[in-house]
Amino acid sequence: MTFDRLKDFIREAMTGLGLPEADAMTVATLMAEADLQGSDGHGVSRLPQYARRIKAGGFNVRPNITVVHEHASTALLNGDNGMGHLVMKRAAEIAIEKARTTGIAWVNSQYSNHAGPASLYASMPLKHDMIGLYFAVGNANHLPPWGGLDMLLSTNPIAAAIPAGDEKPIILDMATTVAAYGKVKSKALRGETMPEGWMIDRAGKPLTDPKRADEGMLLPLGGMEAGYKGYGLAMIIGLLAGTLGGAAMGRDVIDFNHDDDSVTHTGQAVAAINIAAFGDVAIFKASVDALVRDFRNSERMPGVERIFVPGERSHATRATRMRDSIPIPDALMRGLDQVADDLGMQRLA
Repeated sequence: MTFDRLKDFIREAMTGLGLPEADAMTVATLMAEADLQGSDGHGVSRLPQYARRIKAGGFNVRPNITVVHEHASTALLNGDNGMGHLVMKRAAEIAIEKARTTGIAWVNSQYSNHAGPASLYASMPLKHDMIGLYFAVGNANHLPPWGGLDMLLSTNPIAAAIPAGDEKPIILDMATTVAAYGKVKSKALRGETMPEGWMIDRAGKPLTDPKRADEGMLLPLGGMEAGYKGYGLAMIIGLLAGTLGGAAMGRDVIDFNHDDDSVTHTGQAVAAINIAAFGDVAIFKASVDALVRDFRNSERMPGVERIFVPGERSHATRATRMRDSIPIPDALMRGLDQVADDLGMQRLA
């Protein structure tokens, strides 16, 4: 599937569901970008779920996104229960504009929603010669406190994007669990099993069937031996992205995989760091280039063909899918066909 065809399909679906044309285009572009870079669990695969939530009243399709608190370098956005893509794009734009004059800016959101992969928003400051950071409270709790059984934490992702010169930007996008829940859903769509170490059941046994994910819990970064590290990171990110902005955290998080009509009150945060506030931009980028090359050309362990830096695989996936096509699993295509039929649209294929 070509990027443009996928984007147009999502845009038409979003307008059919009630979003204004400009908002539908924004959401469609970001969702298709997710698939283009290989974030398959956060792109068009979410369209059937979004459509259900919109029809059930779970999203506000015409939100009034407003700044409710503001200082020179900070802001708090109320997303008015709009789609998270719209709220986070606005948050990134505000952070970038503030960082032009203050050097560093931080914008939190409340009453937002699922917004796709974190890297989309961390990357937005790149074209302005800024470093981008993104934090979020995930939209369903799949992680207990270390040693516990109550699901009080989500995958709570973090992303960072750092510009380079001749090299591609360094882009880190990671969950605080061994695997993001979107990857679990992608495995289910493809009829694949999960590797051991992604999830365990409540008895502590490995869970590898993604269709049984509701019976288990994700493992935090560090796995069974050092999972306290991932648990601690998930908690801190949740406090920064959720609690700091007055958004949902812990028991207040709504599982939007099983609840289509409740307001999720999702919290996220975007930060922008203006490199020029710390020195010469060209020198910084040249230093990043040199560091990337040092890593790439460093001595490798036996059997390792190449050392990657964060973001390289996504850059390569983007190039391949733009040249060839974006794969759509059969199970997902059936779901997208149903969305199209319900809205009286031409099917994607």
